[in-house]
Parts: sequence; structure tokens; C-alpha cells
Amino acid sequence: MERFEHFVRNLKDASAGELPGWQAQQNMAPEHRLKPEAWEQYKSTARLGGVLVLFYPHNDAVHTVFIQRPTYEGVHSGQIAFPGGKKEDDDENLIQTALREAWEEVGVMPQQVEVIRPLSELYIPPSNFLVTPVMGISYTRPEFVPQVSEVDAILETDLKILIDPNIAAVRQITIRDGMKLDSPSYDLGGRIIWGATAMMISELNALLKKVDW
Repeated sequence: MERFEHFVRNLKDASAGELPGWQAQQNMAPEHRLKPEAWEQYKSTARLGGVLVLFYPHNDAVHTVFIQRPTYEGVHSGQIAFPGGKKEDDDENLIQTALREAWEEVGVMPQQVEVIRPLSELYIPPSNFLVTPVMGISYTRPEFVPQVSEVDAILETDLKILIDPNIAAVRQITIRDGMKLDSPSYDLGGRIIWGATAMMISELNALLKKVDW
């Protein structure tokens, strides 16, 4: 626990200032990805969403959690993502959206999470979502419970693996209707993370480089 608390203190210090934002996100962006200056025309009609980037101790290491979405008729079928989803009318803000969605999708109780801060927003053209990742801490490992209709698998990941540069590479990704796309991605033991989630991880990793842990 002492090591985890040390990580938390340093992460808070590292994330207190200006975020890396697009400068880091673009390192894992597919070619021809819309840049922030092009997002403005879509913001007024985009759906808002929040995802939870959760840190917690497990096996004497710092972990985060992803979900793999089921196969379905949609643009994000089968993809790996942080727990999260669409902002509902009852949500006061996107932090609450991220916490509520994490509770619904993987069983993380909102009162268990200490929010650090949001990361930079990211526009996702295929689904017209403007998503805000929210960093949070749980001082104990949650008892994860997948929402069967939304979650095909829960993927607990050691952060040391996530920041390993050897798992990042441009790979050919099969997307909807059998189309293929060369995209920067992360390989988590055969499970490939690409697109918006990879871009979020890239910003997160830029912060983690400043953290002594």
C-alpha cells in the first residue's frame, strides 16, 4: 500500500499542471485523424461521453482496467476501451458519467473512487462522440462484475506493461464491413487497443513518464 500511495502522490503532482493533450494523443492517431481545430464544427451536435481511467493496487503493482465490448452491429464492436459511455440527462457532469458507467459496466462503486482530474477530451468521428477520460483512484482492488450486455471481458492491466514502448506499433486493424486500416496500436497479450482508447493511453503515458513509481 505504501508503494501505491507513493504512486498516487506523484501522479497528482504530475497531473496538476497543463495536460499533454493533442501533442501526446496524436502519437497513436491513425493517419488522416481529425485534429482538434476540426472538432469545433462537430461539438454542438456531438454526443457527450465519459470514461473512467482507474488506478488501483493489485499483486504489489499499480493496475488499471479495460473492457472488451461484445460483437454487435456498431462502429465499436469488439473494441477494447476504458469503462464508460454516454452522458445521461441525470448526470451533473462527465465525471459523474464516468463513475456511473463504470459502476454499471464493471461494478466499481462510485464512492470507492477518488477522482484526480479529467484528461483531455477527444472527438470520435465514427460515433460522433466527444469523450472525456476521467482519472480516478481506488485504494483497494474493486470486485469487478461485468455487465453482460455491454462487456465481453474485463481486462486488468499492470501499468508497467502499458508504458512499455515495445507493445506500441502500427498494425493492420480490421474494422467494420471487413475494411482494413493501418493504425498505431498497443498489444496487450494478443488483445489490440487502437483508435480513441490508444490515443487516451498515449496522453496517460506522457503523464506517467513524469511519475516516480
